[in-house]
Amino acid sequence: MRHGWRWLAVALGLLACVATAQATGDSGVADASAPGGTLDSLLTIARQNNPELSAVRYEAQAAIERVVPAGALMDPRLKVDLQDITKMGEQGANVLPSQVGATAYTLTQELPWSGKRDLKRDIATLDAEAAQVRARQNWVDLAARIKALFVQRYLVRANERIANETLELMLQQEKVMQVRYAGGLAAQQDITRIHVEHTAMRAELVALGAEWRQTQTRLNTLLARPAHAPLAAPLALRPLPEAASLDFAALSERLRNANPSLSVAAFGVLSAEKTRDLTNKSRYPDFTLGINAMQRQNTFKEWGLMVELNLPIRDRVLQAQERESEALLAAAQSRQQAAATQLLAELADNLIALDAARQTEHLMTYSLMPQADLTWRAALAAYENGKADFTTLLDAQRQIRQARQSQIKAQAEAQMRLIDIERLVGEEL
Repeated sequence: MRHGWRWLAVALGLLACVATAQATGDSGVADASAPGGTLDSLLTIARQNNPELSAVRYEAQAAIERVVPAGALMDPRLKVDLQDITKMGEQGANVLPSQVGATAYTLTQELPWSGKRDLKRDIATLDAEAAQVRARQNWVDLAARIKALFVQRYLVRANERIANETLELMLQQEKVMQVRYAGGLAAQQDITRIHVEHTAMRAELVALGAEWRQTQTRLNTLLARPAHAPLAAPLALRPLPEAASLDFAALSERLRNANPSLSVAAFGVLSAEKTRDLTNKSRYPDFTLGINAMQRQNTFKEWGLMVELNLPIRDRVLQAQERESEALLAAAQSRQQAAATQLLAELADNLIALDAARQTEHLMTYSLMPQADLTWRAALAAYENGKADFTTLLDAQRQIRQARQSQIKAQAEAQMRLIDIERLVGEEL
């Protein structure tokens, strides 16, 4: 009988010893024909197929095409004026230029004040550049969601593996328990207790299975694939960057230079400045130049030139428009500053949390898990010698399981924080 319990102790000890390797290694056999085993395979499909990403790319292309029209002149206008179409009542109404009293042809072209076209072109260019950055921001956000789901699937599969291993050990314990009970060495409540533990473990496996299928559906949606399309189990998590590379000052500089939302805010400030300058030029008139010719029968003998301009004399209106443009510029500058402050605070928060998760994983691996293993062995020896009850043994086994789960959870937390840092910085570390 002691050999049975010793076998369980050795099995559980081996499981505890390889926990670290399992937590960072294989979490299930991947289907070679299905994506999902590696993060890169998922990102490649998303970059090619995601419809939302395609939409913002087309919007960015549309914004680029608006640059040329923004700085172009208005189309010229041609006016044809048929005069005296009855020739003082001598004939019926006629619309042929040679058959009326006179036909006036007027060709006009609108010309804005110097610099206005350039400012409109500059504003459209800034809007196009902002649209391209928004497309990049969309990709950064999409990639972060895919990375997070990849980590979640890894965590679910790892917890599922631990639960299955624990359930298998419990089934072995139950066999030994039944033999001990038949020999009068175990109480009835011990058999009942282990049955309760079996049920709880199976219920946990059901919940993990449901979560696994939910992550599959959400991930396939981001990849523009059918909801139940097969996905391979994640093979391994990405390695974390070296602690030295996670310097707040260096990452802050990268954030200021590469964060898409900050770049969009910067383009917003530049566009507001150009809009203010364009508004200030509203005090200067726009011109319309024209040339006209008068046809009488089949000859052109009268020619004329025309200059037309608007008179910006509504000073109160102009002042209100100028104040509006100044207020919008100040709002854009404040929005840029607020975004930078918020993003830097999030960066600091995630760096602290990543360091804490890294330390937690180290404690789980090299402190708590060995201690939990020793506690299990001591509880097993005490139970065999009649110095401890079965509840103590189950508690010791539960401690090992919780230690392994805590280790994997710390790894997942570190990965999630890394994802947030990359999203803030705007590029992978």
